[in-house]
Amino acid sequence: MKVINSIADLRAIARRRIPKSIFEYVDHGSYEELTLARNRSDFDALRFRQRVLVDVARQSLGTTIQGEPAAMPLVIAPTGMTGLVHADGEILAAQAAEEAGVPFTLSTVSICSIEDVRAAVKRPFWFQLYVMRDRGYTEVLLNRAAAAGCPLLMLTVDIPVSGLRRRDAKNGLAVPPRLTMRNALDIATKPKWATQVLFGKRRTFGNLVDRMPHTGLATLSQWISTQFDASVTWQDIEWVRARWKGRLVIKGILDPADARQAASLGIDGLVVSNHGGRQLDGASSTIAALPSIVEAVQGRCEVLLDGGVRSGQDILKAVALGARATMTGRAFLYGLGAHGRAGVRMAIDIMARELQVSLALTGCNDIREAGPQLLLPDVAQHRISGEL
Repeated sequence: MKVINSIADLRAIARRRIPKSIFEYVDHGSYEELTLARNRSDFDALRFRQRVLVDVARQSLGTTIQGEPAAMPLVIAPTGMTGLVHADGEILAAQAAEEAGVPFTLSTVSICSIEDVRAAVKRPFWFQLYVMRDRGYTEVLLNRAAAAGCPLLMLTVDIPVSGLRRRDAKNGLAVPPRLTMRNALDIATKPKWATQVLFGKRRTFGNLVDRMPHTGLATLSQWISTQFDASVTWQDIEWVRARWKGRLVIKGILDPADARQAASLGIDGLVVSNHGGRQLDGASSTIAALPSIVEAVQGRCEVLLDGGVRSGQDILKAVALGARATMTGRAFLYGLGAHGRAGVRMAIDIMARELQVSLALTGCNDIREAGPQLLLPDVAQHRISGEL
């Protein structure tokens, strides 16, 4: 593909270059994938107000996110197993994000460890935490993130149990990835991926490897799936806060009542998220849930959004409805699978250009001034009232 100018282009290339099991892990959701589809269709339903004869010779996309300057209202979301999409995937994505001037968030279940990524970038990144059943080990992760200088902890709360992701089971997804009769032909057509990942240095969960059992691949996969603590409650937020001195953001909020409860705990931010349509199928899309959550927190903490963000237009719509910034997972993973570090930077640059053009055509010059006035009033009102 000679011309790459959309996230869809990067997706098409990534689909050809990485194994089916990895691509479908990235690309798909849980159960019947209703929420996955709704994340996109609800974004598409929002309509802009086109304005004319406004001086838009200069647009500013710069903002602040959790007290840090950012080149645009975008954060690279924490995604598990990024290093299986491309060798050293978390390192490459963190470097691309740093170069582009946007925050990068490392997942607990990353392939490259906290220390691996920190050694490869100039500025500390954000760290995402799952609370493990072994609270001692959870505390070890917190201490490692603090030692790496991570300024912000993103606590994911929407996965007390793992959603039913049917494609992963059918594809035999495993960590570390393994060569089987079932996937041999597919992997044989991706020799570069196989050489770099299947036989590479980093093939398992880098942050968890020192606590892994050493009794075989199946045991490893089963061990990971049983580590998330289903008994976590609001009281455990206080446990985390007492052990973390930096900024604290809660990820996985979809209900205004939960948003109010989170804000009452003095957190620094929350992420409106349905785990990319990978958890409770049939739940609300994040863009539909956003206005009521913004209203519920009353400015007590910053509100971010993820789920379905594939373009600069999506970013503008979310900011117009009250998000300080958006997070994207699949979009940067498509870029990573397509062209490694350069592909992640392509994904960011594509969305930045789309955001700049859309901002101009709505007659706005500064992303910090974007609000409901950029959307057609009837649609904006329906979103706020929950009718759409």
